[in-house]
Amino acid sequence: MTSFEDEDWTGAALARVNLTDSSWARVRLNNAKMTRIDLSGVEVRGAAMYGGRLIGMEFSGVEMTGEFDNVTINGVEIGPLVEAELDRRMPDRVKMRPDTVEGFREAWEILSRLWADTIDRARRLPPERLHESVGGEWSFVETLRHLDFAMAAWIDRMVLGDPSPWHPLDLPWDQAPGWPGIPWDRDARPSLDDVLAVRADRIVNFESVLADLTAEQLASTVSCTEPGWPDYQDFSFRDCLWIVVNEHWEHRLYAERDLDALG
Repeated sequence: MTSFEDEDWTGAALARVNLTDSSWARVRLNNAKMTRIDLSGVEVRGAAMYGGRLIGMEFSGVEMTGEFDNVTINGVEIGPLVEAELDRRMPDRVKMRPDTVEGFREAWEILSRLWADTIDRARRLPPERLHESVGGEWSFVETLRHLDFAMAAWIDRMVLGDPSPWHPLDLPWDQAPGWPGIPWDRDARPSLDDVLAVRADRIVNFESVLADLTAEQLASTVSCTEPGWPDYQDFSFRDCLWIVVNEHWEHRLYAERDLDALG
């Protein structure tokens, strides 16, 4: 198979080129023009599209997940319609957009209850199945490892000020650039209990923040510019908490979807 790496093809024109079964990683297609393109069976992960036009498209059997803002299909903006339908299906979802101290505490109480049920469900499967990927997604154990990473990043590092709060089992997102000093062992196969032990420590820290939380804190900012990630100056305190809440909500839905398949 031909491989191209670190190439600059700015302005290149491709015609009657067969890219079947090719794989692209960190490829920039800014302002590209595509005509009479067959995208059947294409899988795109971790992509960003800000602005653009898809004209004369035919969609059938297509699944899309992500954030949709100002996305218009046949003249109709779909974002508000999708959000309203998801809120209707899952009434607790509305509580995952807190902006008060009480709202954040309530959101975490809901998430703690939901995740307890999901973990109990996972325990009913053979342990080796919790390392299985469904449809190329993270396994159940990897999902929990990623949530541990998120809590370390946004609570332990940004809120509590620990510049290096990492555990060897922490797992960044797959498209992350990587940083010196931050663990990223994608091939580790720890037990569920090992990962939950790390998670228990992270939850203690998060719940201590919630217990002492004030309205003034929510309106304040935090900074961490030590080497590593996140690396932000004057970042919203509220958004740090919101990211943790959002990560736990969304990834539990993914986990439940995959447990359905594994079961």
